[in-house]
Parts: sequence; C-alpha cells; structure tokens
Amino acid sequence: MKTPLPTHPLRSSRDLDPLIEAIGDARVVLLGEASHGTSEYYTWRAALSKRLIQEKGFNFIAVEGDWPDCFEVNAAIKQDEPTYGTAAKLLSTFNRWPTWMWGNWEIAALVEWLHQHNRQLPREQRVGFYGLDVYSLWESLQEIMHYVEKQGDGAVQAAHRAFQCFEPYGDDPQEYAHAVAYVSEDCEDEVTEMLRALRKQVASQQTDGLLDREQKFNAEQNALVAVNAERYYRAMIQGGSASWNVRDTHMMETLTRLLDLHGSDSKAIIWEHNTHIGDARYTDMRRDDMVNVGQLAREVYGRENVFAVGFGSYQGSVIAGKKWGATPEKMTVPEGTRGSWENLLHEQLQGENALLFSGELRGHDALRQPIGHRAIGVVYRPEFERFGNYVPSIIPDRYDAFLFIDQTKALHPLPTHQDEHTPPDLYPWGE
Repeated sequence: MKTPLPTHPLRSSRDLDPLIEAIGDARVVLLGEASHGTSEYYTWRAALSKRLIQEKGFNFIAVEGDWPDCFEVNAAIKQDEPTYGTAAKLLSTFNRWPTWMWGNWEIAALVEWLHQHNRQLPREQRVGFYGLDVYSLWESLQEIMHYVEKQGDGAVQAAHRAFQCFEPYGDDPQEYAHAVAYVSEDCEDEVTEMLRALRKQVASQQTDGLLDREQKFNAEQNALVAVNAERYYRAMIQGGSASWNVRDTHMMETLTRLLDLHGSDSKAIIWEHNTHIGDARYTDMRRDDMVNVGQLAREVYGRENVFAVGFGSYQGSVIAGKKWGATPEKMTVPEGTRGSWENLLHEQLQGENALLFSGELRGHDALRQPIGHRAIGVVYRPEFERFGNYVPSIIPDRYDAFLFIDQTKALHPLPTHQDEHTPPDLYPWGE
C-alpha cells in the first residue's frame, strides 16, 4: 500500500482516549479477538471495559460463554463480601473444553476488579457478567429443575417432561443430535412447552428490584438456552450455516433480553471472537448466508448505537488445541501471511502497536476490496493456517475501530479439571 494508513499509538490505557471519544453514546460496544488464547486481547479488552464502566456507566459485560457458568460469576461479583474463596476457584466452574477461554488468570484479575468496583455501588447498580452462548443444554436443564422444584407449582410438570425427554442421552447433547437427526421424534415440543410454562410462572410472580428480576430472568434464560440448544444440536448434523445462525441469533436474543432487563438507558459490553462481532456482511460469511452478532446488533439498534472493535496481531504465541477436545498447548503464531491485514500493518508500523479508526480508513482504495484477516479458533494448526485461517474482510465496514498488537503472547490458563464432554467442532477456523 503506497499511502500510509492513519494510525494512533497504542502503549497504555490512556492511549484509549480517542477510542473512548469515538464510542460516544453507543449503547452496545462489541470487543473482538483474533483468537481465544491470546493474553493481550484479554488485557486490552479489560482495560477498555473498565474505562467504559467507570466513565460511561456501562451496566454489564456479556461474553462468548455458557449462561449457567457465567451467571455463577455474575452472582459472586455482586456479593458484598466474597464467599467464593478466590477468583481462580470461582472460575473453575468453566470446566468444559475449551476450559482456558474463561478459566484463565487474565479473567481472574478482571473478576477481582469487578467485585471491588461493585462493592462501592448500591446493589441495584452493580455491574453484571453474563454468558451469551448456547452450548449448555444439560446444565441449563439441571438449573431449571432446581428452580421449579424450589418454586413449586407452575412449570414443574413441563420441566420434568423436558428433562425426561433428554435423559436417555445422558448429559451428551451430541448423542441426542445424532439420535434424532433422521427421525421425527425429538424434544423440541417439550422444551418449547417448558419455556412457555416457565414464562407464565415468572410473569405471575411479584418482583422486587433488579436483583429479584435477575433471578427470574436466570430461570427463563436457562429455558431459552434449552430451546435454542435443542435447535442448534439438531441443525449441526445437517451441516451448512444453519447451526451457526441458530447460535448467533440466540446470542443476539440474549443480548436484547439483558438490555431490556437493565432498562431503557442500559449499555452493554460484548466480548466475542472477531467472527462474531465483526459485521458478517463484509466478509465471505455473507456468501454462505451466515449472520452474526455484529450484523444483527447494527440492524436491531442502528449503526450509530453499536460500536465494533476488532483485534489482531502479526505474530507471537497462543493457547489452542491441535484438534477438537485435545489438551491445550502453547503454540507459535507465525508471521502474518504476505498481503494480509496483519502483514500490511506490521510493515507500516515496523513492530509498533496501533489503534485505527474505520472512518479514517475508508479513503484508502486498497481497503475497499476484501483483504485476508487472520482468525484463530480453539483448534489451531499453525503449519496449515494459510489454507483456512484468513477471513476475506472489508476492514473499514466490518469494524468501527481496530486494535493491532504486533507481538502477542499466549493466555495464562488456570489448572482446571476438564469435563469429558465438549461442544461439537463445526467451523473451519475452529471457532
């Protein structure tokens, strides 16, 4: 590229000032990552999130994690005094592969900060931490059973029928998906009726304040997870974009519900992979009729109310598995492929980090066409990355801003004991 790109230095949290200003009054801020195992993506997102919470009054962080596990963290950080021991112990709840995504020391530091920050606030104003994902079918069913049995009448029978429908498959949703893939018998009606009954029961109960509403929201959300997880696991067997779209549509629905829960003036910070937060219409995902949270949020709330920040790096190290369910290991991330977005920035910046704004990039003709942009998932084979880890992207339209860290290092996982079941491997980049 002959004309240099306009960039801003990125060395400390104060260098985020122009980004804070650009975010302005946006209601939803989407923070991406180019991998699920890079320390700097987590620490820079944490630095930005803290400033958004302190300076702009954002109400919660919602992440690409399971609802039940994240809600346990949410409840803990809103306590006056910690009863969970340490943040590291609390995060051991994230025990399904890939355990390192949220069970890591970087998140432990953020959890500690959130708890200390919340202790200074009235209970109704404490910042939340929630999960947007759809994988927790069995865990959500168990949470529903605990809730309805404690509450008594109402949704008890419907919950029991749904639970019994899945019981023959143990706690393995993939076994369920394979069993019902080509037959007419499934559990769709049971989970749908459970959600309807639970919503009716919750609506009939008197609610006192945000924390009380949040507990009822939790029960209903677990039922919604069960409904959409059942759809997701059936769709995954058929292949194509259907399962991806079920998942991202669920995450968007959850985000909308969380914003509604917190009120008309509420604001959300979202932590997800670039492939979820960078508008799918400006990548090759559009060709396969795939949508994502970035696209849906812009459509629902208006582009002026949503601000998407992409992340990327030139080389370094990362935590990932060589195949789905494999033991995580520290891997070398090679130099960005020649002609890629990462390589372009490295050559111009000569090893420096930078912040870029899409509004300043749109005048560059070379960026009006798709350019390869690296995406590393929880499954990664560095030696083969040039064959499937670069997503063609029109960068100025996919994001509103971009944080480039030239050299990165691997995330620091907690020593969490892994559950035997893993979500299915569906996507070419292992996301």
